Formats: sequence, structure tokens, C-alpha cells
Amino acid sequence: MAGKHDPPPAQERHDLAEFLIALVAGLALALATLFFFAVPVVGSLAGSRDFVSYWATGRQLIHHANPYDRDAISALEHAAGLDVRAVLIMRNPPWALPLAYPLGFLPLRVAAILWSLLLLACLLLSVRVARELYGSPANHLHWLALAFTPALICLTMGQTALFALLGLVLFLRWHGSRPFLAGASLWLCALKPHLFLPFAAALAAWIVFSRAWKLAAGAAAALALSSAVASLIDPHAWLDYTRLMRSPAVENEFIPCLASVLRLWVDQLFNVQATWLQYLPVALCCVWALVYFWRRRAAWDWKTHGSLLMLVSLVAAPYCWFYDQCLAIPALLEGAYATRSRNLLTVLALAIFVMDIEICIVHVISPLYLWTAPAWLAWYLCARRTSVHRAAGPAPAIS
Repeated sequence: MAGKHDPPPAQERHDLAEFLIALVAGLALALATLFFFAVPVVGSLAGSRDFVSYWATGRQLIHHANPYDRDAISALEHAAGLDVRAVLIMRNPPWALPLAYPLGFLPLRVAAILWSLLLLACLLLSVRVARELYGSPANHLHWLALAFTPALICLTMGQTALFALLGLVLFLRWHGSRPFLAGASLWLCALKPHLFLPFAAALAAWIVFSRAWKLAAGAAAALALSSAVASLIDPHAWLDYTRLMRSPAVENEFIPCLASVLRLWVDQLFNVQATWLQYLPVALCCVWALVYFWRRRAAWDWKTHGSLLMLVSLVAAPYCWFYDQCLAIPALLEGAYATRSRNLLTVLALAIFVMDIEICIVHVISPLYLWTAPAWLAWYLCARRTSVHRAAGPAPAIS
């Protein structure tokens, strides 16, 4: 029997951060479960999301037709169930064509299920590797990564940004121990090269400064091999791709990112076609990235310095869709593990919850998503200012 002076038994600490993390993770689990049960049952679902563009590209390739033919792709997509007002063209560079080629041999629904499972595996593996990069803390902060709205939208729409995320975390994991494989993993990032330009500028400088030639060889080998395969599949792929990217339908499309809004604002204000303005922010940020690397070259650490580079790359990208921001996951996890502020963890969980609500009522093309990429950058900078590495004391635990 306990004496009257014995201390009361310890009670678990629960706060708003824990509640919101559990809430957003629960919503994510419910959404993912509903989606994976719906794809095999609802036939129209497979053809009404972005995945259909990759399947249609594969169908064109196996018939030795132009994978960037807007009319032919449109006919395939509309027959599969895509809204007749929409046309989705695969804009990944031609070295990504080997990824879409096998889909053309499969029925739409089978291809959609396999593609979704592959993307889910990429997300789960990416979060696991990212968590291990920062010491596998005994908490549940990685739930926020699994529930991150852009990643869930990639999963439900069938977008390839999750492949790029896997390439990023594998590079971070292997760049020191397995440089050739780290370089080869960058091929996955090259599926969406426009999202990595400042990151790539610093990477090129680091390769030269560190003489990481094995890593460069791995990247070159992967790109050369995939480009050669793409040329075998479609000898005219590069020419057709260039025509697509220069077409008015692509150049004049509104994309809810800061660079696109800047160009459109100048076009309307001065009644000019200043396409180059869309690339000005990222060009300036590439210069900043080189300076940022050079000043820290003696103590460079990709696991920490790479986080800021990636977030800046997303903010300055010449075009970046909302779901592409899943690439912020490693940086947000690093900031979440480093910060001493539980209020900041609450803010992050709340921001993800707001995005979950927003994506249910606002179309993905809406300018209302302009806040997201700058928000991740601002949150990360705040998290690093309250880092456990800058002040003594234990890291906050979410358990």
C-alpha cells in the first residue's frame, strides 16, 4: 500500500501538438485507405487522375507514336474517363520515358493499382530513410511526414514527385558511404529537374570542391543509360519534347507558384511577353546557393545545409505545383527533430491540417496555394533558430 507521502504516479503529458499530429495522421490514414479500396472498385477513378497521362504516354510508346502528341494523348485520356475539358501531357524529360513505357502494356486499372502501390512504397521508404538520417528519434514526428498533404495528393493523383523524393533521401543517405549509388539515385530527382536548380548548383560546386567524381559518374551513368533507352524507344523524343515545352499551351499556363505569378503580373502590367522573368528568381537563387556553399564549404553537411537549399529551390522554382512540395519532407523532419519549441510543432501540424481542408474545397490550380512553399521555408528557419544544437536542453518528444 502506498504511503501518504509517496509521490503520485507519473502521468503522460498530452498537449495540442500531440493532438494535432494524431489528428492529421488519422485523416491521412483514412484518406489513403479509402483511396486504395476505391481504385480497384471504381473503374473511372483510374482514368480521372493525373496518372492517366503516364499510362497514355506508355500506350503511345508501345505503338511507336509520339508520346507528346496532344491530340492523340487527349483521345486516350478522354476514352479512359478524364474530364473532356482537360488534357494532361507528361512533361518529364525524355529520360523518364522508360518509366512510363511498361504501363502501356497493362490495362488501365491494373496499371493504376501497381503505380499507386509503387508510389506508396516510395513514400514509406522515403520517410523511413529520412527519419534514420536524423537518428531515428523515439517519437512520432514522422507521422507528420506520412500525413503531409502534398505527398498524399501525389499518391492519390499518381504524380511522380514521390520518385524524386526517394531520390533525394537516397542521395542524402549514400553520398558519403556509397557515392556511385548516391549519384545514380539523382536520376529520380532528374525526373523533375526544375525543382532542384539551386540545390543542383550547390551540388555541382560541392562535387568539384570535394572531388566526388564517383558520385558524378553515378549520376552521368544513370542519365546516359535512361536517355539511350528513351532514344531506342522513341528516336524523336527529344525533338517532340522540345516542341511541347515551347508550345503556347505550356508557356502560357497558369501554375500557382511565385515565379509564374511574377511573369504573368509583368505581362499584364506592361503588355509584354517576358517568359524569361519566370526563370529570374531561380537564377538569382542559384547564385545565392553557390555563395551559401562556398562560405560553408569547410564544414558542409548535406543533411542540414541541403534542407535549406531544397526549400529555397521549391520557392524559386520556375514552375512548381502544390504536390511537388512533398520534396520539403526531409527538411521539415530535420527542423521538427531539431526545434525546442513545441509551439512550432503545433504550428506545423496545424498548417498540414489547414491544407487537408483546403485541398478538399479548392482546386489545385488556385492561387490560394501560393502561401505553402514560402510557409515551409519560414517555418524551417524558425525551427532552426530554436534548434537544440543552439541551446542546451533535451529535444521535445512526441510520443
